[in-house]
Amino acid sequence: MPNRRPRGYQPQWKPRARTCELLTAVDRVLARYAAQLPLTIRQVWYSLISDGVLVKEERTYKQTVELLGMARRSGRIPWEALRDDTEIRAEPVAYAGPEDFRAGLRQAALDYRLDRQTGQPVRLEIVCETAGMVPQLVAVADPYSVPVYSGSGFNGLPAKRGAALRAAADRHRTVRVFVVSDWDQSGVHLFSALAEDVTAFAAVDAPGTEVVFERLAVTEQQIADYGLPTAPPKASDHRSFSGTSTTQAEALPPDVLAAVLKAAITSHRDVPVLAALLEREADERRRLLENLGYAPDAD
Repeated sequence: MPNRRPRGYQPQWKPRARTCELLTAVDRVLARYAAQLPLTIRQVWYSLISDGVLVKEERTYKQTVELLGMARRSGRIPWEALRDDTEIRAEPVAYAGPEDFRAGLRQAALDYRLDRQTGQPVRLEIVCETAGMVPQLVAVADPYSVPVYSGSGFNGLPAKRGAALRAAADRHRTVRVFVVSDWDQSGVHLFSALAEDVTAFAAVDAPGTEVVFERLAVTEQQIADYGLPTAPPKASDHRSFSGTSTTQAEALPPDVLAAVLKAAITSHRDVPVLAALLEREADERRRLLENLGYAPDAD
């Protein structure tokens, strides 16, 4: 690594032999989880630990951050393979002209979708403690129209009340919220704070609607089943915690998390209801395209 912090692209970067070995290990991780890209840097780090390439120490995490930064700057690893989620965007909507606008209309018609939770006995939501993992969960949940929210922090009162208001809009239908969070004091209390606060708001805003919270990951059983790397609970955190060790949600292999989430969603779906809705959706999409003057199967 250069002594001075690099800026911009670094096409002339020539990593040392040990660094090249580590990059090859990263390549294996990215190839293994190609269906779940982009990964967070911490997910890559945990995978390298599970593979026996690194040990679970803060210094190796910092090493991984620096390595992946240089690998992207140099073009050694595609930018799209990793996700940092440190940028907030607010970009205006604009068009190059009428034809660009028409192309946008056509694409909107091609993307036409109904709420695929319509008619289902249980409405599902997902809350993920780590914002960087949200896109991976969306990839699994989106075909079922299940929304994914980032639940990091404990001060999101509007978000908690918003969950209750969504339950109110769907009154008389059970709402089940899957939670993905770390298995530590913070993650456990995130779960309990969400469940208690949303339930309390819903008792006023959505009386008669049952709101159920389910920890989807990480669980103690998953830690044991997959041999996830652990650390002792933080001595400085005095909140109650029944576990004897901790691990982060990002330690769970991305493909395992995707499979766990898909199984949880499908276990609460009425398949014939969903199939009928998808058929209606396809018919309405076809008619929309025809009304806009496009052949449904045009390129």
